[in-house]
Amino acid sequence: MSDLKNVQPLADFNWDEFENGSSLEVSKQELEKAYDETLNKVSEHQVVEGTVISIDKKEVIVNIGYKSDGIIPASEFRYNPDLKIGDKVEVYVENQEDKKGQLVLSHKKARLSKSWDLVNAALENEEIIQGYIKCRTKGGMIVDVFGIEAFLPGSQIDVHPIRDYDVFVGKTMEFKVVKINQEFRNVVVSHKALIEAELEAQKKEIISKLEKGQILEGTVKNITSYGVFVDLGGVDGLIHITDLSWGRVSDPHEVVALD
Repeated sequence: MSDLKNVQPLADFNWDEFENGSSLEVSKQELEKAYDETLNKVSEHQVVEGTVISIDKKEVIVNIGYKSDGIIPASEFRYNPDLKIGDKVEVYVENQEDKKGQLVLSHKKARLSKSWDLVNAALENEEIIQGYIKCRTKGGMIVDVFGIEAFLPGSQIDVHPIRDYDVFVGKTMEFKVVKINQEFRNVVVSHKALIEAELEAQKKEIISKLEKGQILEGTVKNITSYGVFVDLGGVDGLIHITDLSWGRVSDPHEVVALD
C-alpha cells in the first residue's frame, strides 16, 4: 500500500476524454488496425497453404495465419494416413466467417481445384499421366487421375478387343487425356492412344516386308460370320470364311478359336 501512495498521475492524461470514452475508442481502433495488419489477407474461393496444428479422429485444425483457424473433417485426409502436426497442406477458403465466426476451409476442394489444373495442362500439352483403375462401369472403367474420376471407354483400353475388363481393376497404368467437358467437368482418358503411334510405325515396317506367297504365323484376334481376323504382330489380316479350309465351312468356330 505504501508503494501505491507514491504513484503519481500522468501529467498529460486527458481525464475529460477518458470520461467521454473517446480515448478508449481511439485506442481500440488502433489496436484492431495493428492486429489486422499482422494477419494474412485471405480471399474466399482461393487455395492457400496452411499448417496442421491439431489432429483427432474427427477433425483436423489448420492455421493459415488468419484471425481464426479452420476446422476440416478428418475424412478429407483419409488418403494420407501419415498426416501429422506441422505438415503443410493446401486448403480452399470457402468462407471467411460462418454464422459462428468460424473460418471455413476444405482440403478436398483444394485438391480438386489443383487436380483440375493438372488435367487441363495434360490435355493441352499432350502429356502422359498415370492413373489408378478403380472399378468397372457401363461401357468402360473409372480411373483415378490426380484425385479426379475419369472415364476410360472400353474401346480405349487396348488396340485389341478386351474380353475381361475385371483384370484391369486395381492396376496403375499410363494414360493420355483425350477429352474434357468443361461444363460438366467430365474427363475421358485413353491407354490405346499411347500405343497407337508406336504400332503405326511397327505396322508400316511389317507391311513393307510382306510379300505375296509368304507363309506367316498369326494369332486369331476376332471371329466373325464372314471370316477370321488374325494378328500378324502388329498388322491385322482377314482370312475369308471360304479360305479357312478346302471343305465348306458354315461357321469359322468349327476351324479356329480365339488366341
